[in-house]
Amino acid sequence: MPPPAAAVAGQTSDSSAEPAAPRAVYFDGRTNRKRSVSLGLAGGVEIIENDTIVDVWSFGHVRRADGPPNVMRLSCVAALPLARLEIADAATQAAIAANCLALDAGGRGQVKAGKIVFWSLAAVCSILGMAYFAIPYAADRLAPYIPFSFEQRLGNAFDKQIRGMLDGKECDQPAGRAAFAVLVDKIRSAGEIGMPIEPHVLSSKMENALALPGGHFYLLDGLLQKARGPDELAGILAHELGHVQHRDGMRRLIQTGGTSFLFGLLFGDVTGAGAVIFVGRSMLDASHSRDAERHADAFAVDVMHKLGRSPLPSGNLLFRITGEQAKKSISVLSSHPLTEERLDTMKKADRVATGPELLSPAHWTALKNVCK
Repeated sequence: MPPPAAAVAGQTSDSSAEPAAPRAVYFDGRTNRKRSVSLGLAGGVEIIENDTIVDVWSFGHVRRADGPPNVMRLSCVAALPLARLEIADAATQAAIAANCLALDAGGRGQVKAGKIVFWSLAAVCSILGMAYFAIPYAADRLAPYIPFSFEQRLGNAFDKQIRGMLDGKECDQPAGRAAFAVLVDKIRSAGEIGMPIEPHVLSSKMENALALPGGHFYLLDGLLQKARGPDELAGILAHELGHVQHRDGMRRLIQTGGTSFLFGLLFGDVTGAGAVIFVGRSMLDASHSRDAERHADAFAVDVMHKLGRSPLPSGNLLFRITGEQAKKSISVLSSHPLTEERLDTMKKADRVATGPELLSPAHWTALKNVCK
C-alpha cells in the first residue's frame, strides 16, 4: 500500500525522504503492546507504522478519551473498544482538533463513563439494601439454628474486647458477689432460662447493663449505684436476660458482622481492623432492633410478675437515667423505644407486690458495695 499523500508535520510521499518521527503511541485494542506510530491526515487519521498504514480512523469517528495531563488520548467509535491513540506533541494535537470536529461529542467513552456511574450507584444501593433489609431478615432466621456451643466461643472471644472498651475491672467483693448471684438466680428461674449464664459486675461508671452472645452478662457499677432498690435493678437485669433467652446477641452479631463485611466491600476494608472494631463497638452499644427491645421488655414484665413484683420501678430507674427523650431524640432513628414509651408500658403492667422482697436489706447493701 502506498504511503499517504499528506502526513502530519511534513511527511511526504517521497519514499527517499527520511521517515517521520513517531507522533503517537498506538494500542490496537487486541494486546497491551505500545506501538510507536506516525500520523497522517488525508481523509482521516491515518495510523502509520514502518511506512505502512495499519488503520484509518474517520475524522467523524474520533473521540477524546480520558488521559494523563498534556496527553491527548483518542478512541474511535468504529475501532475495537480498547483501541487508543496517545499524542503528546502539541502541534499534532492541534491538527487533530482542527480536523476531528466531533472530538468532544458523545461516544463510546462517554457511554462507558455513564454506565460506570450507573452500575456504581446500583452497587451502592444494593449493598445498602442488603445491610438494612436482607441481613436483618437472614439474622432472624439463622440465629436459632446456630449451636449454643459455637455462640459461647464467640462470646468468649468478645469478652476481653468488651472489658477493654469498658475500662472496668471485675468486682469481686465476696458478699456483694453472693447477693448478685441470688438476684440473678431468681430472675433466671422465673424466666425459665435454661442456657448457661456467666454474670459479671464491672467497675465501669457507665449506667448500663448488657449481654453478649453465649450467656456473658454484665452489670456496670454506674447503673448499680443509680438504683434505689432491688426491684429497680431486677427489671433492668430481666430485660437483658430476655436478650439472652431470645438469643438477640447472636442475631445482632450476624447482622453487624454481615453489615461490616458489606461496608468493607464498599470502602475497601473487608478483613481489616475496621471491621473488627465496628463489630465490637456495636456489641458494646447493644442496639438491638426495636422489636427485640420490646420483646425483652415484655420478658422483663413477665418475670417481675412471676416474682410477685411490679415492673414499674425499673421504668422509673430508666427515666431517671435518660430523662425525657421525645424532645431530644429522633425516634425513627433510635434502636430502643423511647423511655417514655417503655415507662408507659410498665405503668400499665404495674401491680401491687405480692411476692417476697428480692433481696434482704443486708444483701442489697452488700450488692451496692460489691465494687468497693
